[in-house]
Amino acid sequence: MSSSTGARVHRQPLRHPSRPVVLTVLAALVAACLLSLTQAPARAADSLLSQGRTATASSTEAPGTPASAAVDGDTGSRWSSGFSDPQWLQVDLGSTASIHQVVLNWEAAYATAFQIQTSTDGTNWTTVYSTASGTGGVQTLSVNGSGRYVRMYGTKRATPYGYSLYEFQVFGTGGGGGTTPPGGGGTNPTGDAFWGDTSTIPAAHNMIMVKVLNRTNGAYPDSQVYWSFNGQVHSIAEQPYLDMPANSSGRMYFYVGSPTSQYQDFIEFTVGGGVFNGNTTRVDAWGLPLAMRLHATDGYDVQVGDSQSLFDESRDQVFADFAAAVPQQFQVLTRTQAPYRIIAPGSDPSFQPGGANANYFTSYAQSVGVNETTQHIFGCAGSLAGNPNMCAALNRHVAQLPASQQSDPAQFYKGAPANYYAKFWHDHAINALAYGFPYDDVDGQSSYISHGNSQWLEVAVGY
Repeated sequence: MSSSTGARVHRQPLRHPSRPVVLTVLAALVAACLLSLTQAPARAADSLLSQGRTATASSTEAPGTPASAAVDGDTGSRWSSGFSDPQWLQVDLGSTASIHQVVLNWEAAYATAFQIQTSTDGTNWTTVYSTASGTGGVQTLSVNGSGRYVRMYGTKRATPYGYSLYEFQVFGTGGGGGTTPPGGGGTNPTGDAFWGDTSTIPAAHNMIMVKVLNRTNGAYPDSQVYWSFNGQVHSIAEQPYLDMPANSSGRMYFYVGSPTSQYQDFIEFTVGGGVFNGNTTRVDAWGLPLAMRLHATDGYDVQVGDSQSLFDESRDQVFADFAAAVPQQFQVLTRTQAPYRIIAPGSDPSFQPGGANANYFTSYAQSVGVNETTQHIFGCAGSLAGNPNMCAALNRHVAQLPASQQSDPAQFYKGAPANYYAKFWHDHAINALAYGFPYDDVDGQSSYISHGNSQWLEVAVGY
């Protein structure tokens, strides 16, 4: 306690102070000290900031152990990683927060060496805690840092398995508050409102005006949804429009989190002569929910791409839905490049020569006179590169039917072997139209659109 700097007063001390006086003085001193303590500034009570927020990870062991399970408040679920070092799990708090405590509730597969890191942008990280002697169990860590993103970065596993957390809890002040979805200000609008106010789209000076929409269901703000075309890179907050010039075989890329994020996808198009030709595509992989709406001056107005219901699901749920919908051979597609992409089967080693599923299509193809590898059938390559009808028929499992029935969508994917990867995207697409393999446009089943006098194109980007 600080001492008084005023003049000192001298007075004659009492020779025999009574006990009550002494007790009174002591009580006064104690009361003064207590008063000074209660008047000291106190930090606001910390809140649980992480529960229900968007969580991502470097990998997941299986669809049943997603990143979201570590922030769902349920100790009966868990996140688990691949069986290698390093691995990480991060949570997006929605906005910058002061971080004071992190609680790790480990499953038996814990980290002996790990760091707790914070970041304002999800790219540049600051370490606020580090240990090389992790004990597992429930670890309550006092930290002092700030950031929108918080992650556990594991560098050494305690077991041959991966890293596994029942719960990853971040306490502090600030952040998005409660469990309201962070980022873009709430859930996606539905129905016609999904596409926003189209009356404000400016007229194009080049070929067509493109407007990019943030439909990440609150996971990212406009400042963290990016588009890239022909050397231009902008966030939606900075520039939501592209006055697209004439081009051939162009691609427009989309990213969430940062302009170099691995959470990315693209559309492709050719624009010229007053005509827009383009599509969303799942030929290589599914990376982000994407949908397009093309409007022309003659009243043509068409939507293609992923359904609105897919935009509204969490990313982990999309992965889980895919795994539940496809046969066992295709479930690996959710793991090979998780959590960034669900890849096409022809890109997975298991369906390539020498892989566990290398002969998936072989016997069926031979029964209709085609001698090609499973990988080439999925990719319409080799001898099928010049035979789109046969490639489509094999992928849809209608090659054994009369030609008159091979174009009937009611017959598609009714038996195995078939391209169940493509089937899933058709089942979750606007009007069931998707580009699930290179010749999926046979019989008009793809998400390809083409029209003259095009006025504007909207592209909805999800997460």
